[in-house]
Amino acid sequence: MTTLIDHVLKLSDHRDRDLLELTLSKAVIDLLPVQRIVIARVMTEEGEQRWLEVVRLDAKGGGKVVDPLRVEFSTLPRLDDAPDRLRCLQSRAMVEVAWAGEEGPRISLLPLFSDSRKDDEGVIEVHSEAALTADALLTIEQLRRIYRNMYFLLEYSDRDALTGLLNRKSLDDAFYSAVLEELAGVTGESVIAGQPAGLEPERRHRVPANYWLGSVGIDDFDLLNDKHGHLIAEELLLLVARVMNNTFRTYDRIYRFGGEHFGVLMHCPDEAQVLATFERFRSNVEKFNFPQVGRATVSCGFTPVTADDSPSSALEKTERTLDFARRDGKNRAYSHLDLMRRGVLGEAVKFGDADLF
Repeated sequence: MTTLIDHVLKLSDHRDRDLLELTLSKAVIDLLPVQRIVIARVMTEEGEQRWLEVVRLDAKGGGKVVDPLRVEFSTLPRLDDAPDRLRCLQSRAMVEVAWAGEEGPRISLLPLFSDSRKDDEGVIEVHSEAALTADALLTIEQLRRIYRNMYFLLEYSDRDALTGLLNRKSLDDAFYSAVLEELAGVTGESVIAGQPAGLEPERRHRVPANYWLGSVGIDDFDLLNDKHGHLIAEELLLLVARVMNNTFRTYDRIYRFGGEHFGVLMHCPDEAQVLATFERFRSNVEKFNFPQVGRATVSCGFTPVTADDSPSSALEKTERTLDFARRDGKNRAYSHLDLMRRGVLGEAVKFGDADLF
């Protein structure tokens, strides 16, 4: 029989935030007499918020683990569709629902985080045969605190210090976890076994269609830096990051790779929709009035993630496409696939470790 210490070790053993909710849920199911646990997060797209059940586990077996990148946002329930969850979220306190009488089964809802976090809001929903005891609530609170501590530690290591976006290191982790093919019927161990820790940097996996990686660069950033100074240039980076956050979906992974170079990993059904998203972002930047700078533009290049790609090989294709966009006049967004179809972007010729174009 596993103990609380065993589950604490599992929670603190992770190097991937995407697996923490699953491990927390398995701990509650294993340690307490509950029938079901659900962890629901708040997803945002173009100002609209909806619920996403990232984990649902049943004590008798079965359940689901959802990759947010593969979700169709319009199919998710709105926040008002789950009023008890919303009340828990807004009050930052436990909400108990006795749906079959005071002595019968009930649902206990607790906020996933105790503070108000715009990007990480969520609730833990525990289904039990009767009211949770004080000891059971204490165990959940202890596990929740350990979860939060690990979440914040991993978040800190995954984030760019200036913009708060994900950093280059986290792309490798996400690439090997977020783009793995979804395994039918998996409720835990096989997902945990698939975590990216320990993989060689260039290890390759079979990946599903419809994952896309994009690169974004601020046009003439060096000139803007020289003209306006370092502090204004940093403010420009921060504002471009804000426009990215407001344009792309909550569950798209947005990166700053360094300097004026940003990136996006997203799941989308077709090339046209990806292009439309990058065009919308490009247009939003063009229309934005940047203090001191005024007008700034970005160039974008994106590519599908293929079965043979590593993070570096996929990123190399996006950067070649981005370079083409800049040579073609800047303030443009291009698809690597489209440029290859048109024959305007030849294959890279490799000579040793160097790429010659």
